Amino acid sequence: MKLLTTELRKQLPTLGTTANQADPTIVCKFFTPDSSWTWYAIEFDGDDTFYGLVDGFEQEFGSFSLAELETLRGPMGLPVERDLYFKSAPVSKFQIR
Repeated sequence: MKLLTTELRKQLPTLGTTANQADPTIVCKFFTPDSSWTWYAIEFDGDDTFYGLVDGFEQEFGSFSLAELETLRGPMGLPVERDLYFKSAPVSKFQIR
């Protein structure tokens, strides 16, 4: 599965663009089907680096890499997938804390 399509690249704001927004929009969601990790992309540098909400051991904002997502495997060896049915939404909808 291609994690980042050309269309999604066009929709993602560049890094730093949403810094002053109180409730920025999450554009796409990536997840490991065989564990509990989820990455919600808000911004992208156009090359490899995303900024967004990461839900793993804890839920926090930070940067993550497309290259790492493409090579990452869960405990059963399954690759990271993009949620094909995800609809863009404000980050407050997914933020637990």
